Amino acid sequence: MARLAFALAATCASTSALVAPTAAKASSSLHVATSYDPSDFSDVTALPGILAPVEFFDPLNFAADASESELKRYREAELTHGRVAMLASVGFLVGESGATPLFGGNIDGIAINQFWKVPTGFWPVILLFIAVPETFRALRGWMEPTVPENYFQLRSGYTPGDIDFDPLGLCPADAMEFKEMQTKELQHGRLAMLAAAGMIVQELQTGNTLF
Repeated sequence: MARLAFALAATCASTSALVAPTAAKASSSLHVATSYDPSDFSDVTALPGILAPVEFFDPLNFAADASESELKRYREAELTHGRVAMLASVGFLVGESGATPLFGGNIDGIAINQFWKVPTGFWPVILLFIAVPETFRALRGWMEPTVPENYFQLRSGYTPGDIDFDPLGLCPADAMEFKEMQTKELQHGRLAMLAAAGMIVQELQTGNTLF
């Protein structure tokens, strides 16, 4: 099982740095080509992330009666959780490999227990690294909850996952290439969520490191 967890996590780790900003230029891509509109959620079967042989997969019918705004919210949640899972998968491997010199290299053991070994003085730094991007994402994509109608609603012009972050300029200008990159990010994020869950369950069950 350890080898399986590693194989899944390694696949995610190899691409996590590349695929996370795929939605960064969705708005600009919209003006370049008309073959794919990243803000159009009217046809759920035409969205990125649908591949053979599974094709459209919704056994619980979440999308059956969902509005476009609800579908966008689902996609925003999937992308966010996938990105966190890709980082988590890498974190498991790095944390248990001893590859980091942080904290004098004295933190070891199973990854799910390593956070509690971090000096408490470092916790505010961790909180800051989480709070800043999350606040930016909320301000950019979500409506202000000043009235009940705005609760848990994305802005009308916001494309799910578009956090305007593409420092390496990886986002393609061609609309169909952009859709393909979005699909890659979704697939790697889904795999990472399974991998991270598998590693957590394995360590909870065995009490041992992955290797």
